[in-house]
Amino acid sequence: MSEPVHHLTREQARRLAVRAQLLDAARPGDVVEAAEQLGAIKIDPTATIAPSEQTILFSRIGWGYEPGQLTAAVERDRLLFEYDGHFRPVTLLPAHLARMRGRVFRAQATQWLEANARFRADVLARLRAEGPMLAAQIPDTSQVAHRNEAGWYGSNQVPRMLDLLSYVGEAAIVGREGRQRVWDLGERVYADVPVLGYDDAGAVLEEHRLQAAGIARQKSPWTPVGTAGALASVEGSAWRWRVDAAALDTLDDDPGGRVAILNPYDGMLFDRPRLKELFGFEFVLEQFKPKAQRRFGYFVHPILVGDRFAALLDAELDKKKENLVVTAVHELDPVDDVLRLDDEEREMVDAEIGDLAEWLGVPVVRAR
Repeated sequence: MSEPVHHLTREQARRLAVRAQLLDAARPGDVVEAAEQLGAIKIDPTATIAPSEQTILFSRIGWGYEPGQLTAAVERDRLLFEYDGHFRPVTLLPAHLARMRGRVFRAQATQWLEANARFRADVLARLRAEGPMLAAQIPDTSQVAHRNEAGWYGSNQVPRMLDLLSYVGEAAIVGREGRQRVWDLGERVYADVPVLGYDDAGAVLEEHRLQAAGIARQKSPWTPVGTAGALASVEGSAWRWRVDAAALDTLDDDPGGRVAILNPYDGMLFDRPRLKELFGFEFVLEQFKPKAQRRFGYFVHPILVGDRFAALLDAELDKKKENLVVTAVHELDPVDDVLRLDDEEREMVDAEIGDLAEWLGVPVVRAR
């Protein structure tokens, strides 16, 4: 018997995506509620306005969010944990831990670990004896250096080793000192985590990815959801989609839209093909382009108005962190015959920029 197909309008598909990412008018109450729905909050040090983990939460919670709440949820209450560059809800830890323990590295990483077997043992022994600790407190006793063509690591091999050990659950991040990660032994940190089968864990994570996306392409490397949820079609799209069945049941309960300013590393923007297919928005992060080739700016923040991406904010804190300097608000070309921002929407966008500046504790300055 074939699976029934839910037929969605493009507006309904967008609404599912926006609501799933907590970007409609119904804001979450706190950090943990946001993380439970999103599943992952990206950590990145680039802070033209504020680090990604902070702006991602502000764009959901709004004025009720203070940066210290995230630290408390991770380090005091242990309701979130850090893994693979994201803060994640501890309710997903059993599934992630099962996948960590079953992880198989690619050939280059496997060969490097094999060549550094003694170094690996040294790092684990130091954590077992003296952890928690910073990477800088662990000696580099490596036998073979990692080939670092991408430039992500310095000459010290300890951070590279700790990252790889964290991917298989042998090391774990338990906090931060500033931007520096604090490490401990995985078997100590994860001692009381329930055991979950590898395949069962995969199914849990697929279900949660779909919950966080609302709607995803059935076979997407960007948002792998397997056969979670229900099969759907979207008006004007030839793709086969999976939708969160629970979200479908409340699709008509529409709290309305709002303006949201999104960090470039926001999860809403991660699945670029979906972004283009559903929203007609082709987002290009120009951070890694030469200055002369940038069209909109080094680290522009997309602006969502209701269910459409209507503008890009080019702004940054000045060097003294005393002003939010707005260089431009680039209005995007119309999508689906929708006009560019009208006067009321421009006022709403300006108000959101003002709220962002007040949250940062600085005034808005318009660049000339």
